[in-house]
Amino acid sequence: MKWGNHFDVAGLEQRAKELTESSYAEGFWDDGAAAQKVLKEAKELNNRAEQFRKLEAAYEDALLLMQLAKDDGTDELLPEVEAAAKDFERDFDNFSTAILLGGVYDQNSAILSLHAGAGGTEACDWVAMLSRMYQRWAEAKDYDVEILDYLEGDEAGTKSITLEISGQAAYGYLKGEAGVHRLIRLSPFDTAGKRHTSFASCSVLPEVADDKEVEIKPEDLRIDTYRASGAGGQHVNKTDSAIRITHLPTNIVVQCQNERSQHKNKDMAMKMLRAKLLEIKIAEQNKKINDLRGDVKDINFGAQIRTYTFHPYNLVKDHRTGAESGNVNNVMDGAIDNFINAYLHWLSSGGEK
Repeated sequence: MKWGNHFDVAGLEQRAKELTESSYAEGFWDDGAAAQKVLKEAKELNNRAEQFRKLEAAYEDALLLMQLAKDDGTDELLPEVEAAAKDFERDFDNFSTAILLGGVYDQNSAILSLHAGAGGTEACDWVAMLSRMYQRWAEAKDYDVEILDYLEGDEAGTKSITLEISGQAAYGYLKGEAGVHRLIRLSPFDTAGKRHTSFASCSVLPEVADDKEVEIKPEDLRIDTYRASGAGGQHVNKTDSAIRITHLPTNIVVQCQNERSQHKNKDMAMKMLRAKLLEIKIAEQNKKINDLRGDVKDINFGAQIRTYTFHPYNLVKDHRTGAESGNVNNVMDGAIDNFINAYLHWLSSGGEK
């Protein structure tokens, strides 16, 4: 298959072989963290090569089925041919998108946070809707999802929520979701049935487990405990298990109240802090001016990356890539791969990072 040369599968397999062979060298495990990185890269390369080989086999099967249909001279096999072609096109799009995930942290898990913006109760409900959308998407990808922090809305919905989405390349896929998301619909909270516009911000950070990547000095931290509130059952109201950590040099504040154990909440909060400090490091390396807290400052008109319109028509549109979907309900059920794929291809072709 000629287009296979474009992906340099042989090169991937050779590189994976070299990395694997290097693990047999004496002293390889002297630096455990470095060794793990080598093995992780080898596994990722092997997985990518295997995906291509499967895609190649599916392509050959589809060609054979088309030839059989042609030789048959009837329309009996056409439904199978169309289904095979559709499946191959979908798998090819997914594969061609996956190979774009070459960023340093693209293969990491992700920490995704949502915050209500302009729109009051409506905006809080919008955050709850987006949270469900991302959790449904993650479940379809067989990613694990854990709520790290949660703040209920005053009347309904969610003021803010932080999710840990664990799985290979979760950050690479979700990084383009960062920004302001706008909702236009007839508000269920308005007795007059008027159309409302609401906003929510989304922040996406790579999860980093290696402490060497980000230096955190104990003397730079202020750690406070408090009584958790909101969803989580009666237990959270009985113990001061929630943790809030302030990084004094940057004034970054992270908190976690999901776990019953104060120790676990502290571990989760430190994970969030490392991710935010890493974001600063990347921004400085790229000479960009970013908000040190990693959140979008202006959650209002004119700042949105995507608009979800429920009324007077149904349309979800990404304002960076032009990608659209007329099935809003499907999108809210987690069908956002077309937007993710479009963003990654747009980014690779020179879109703003």
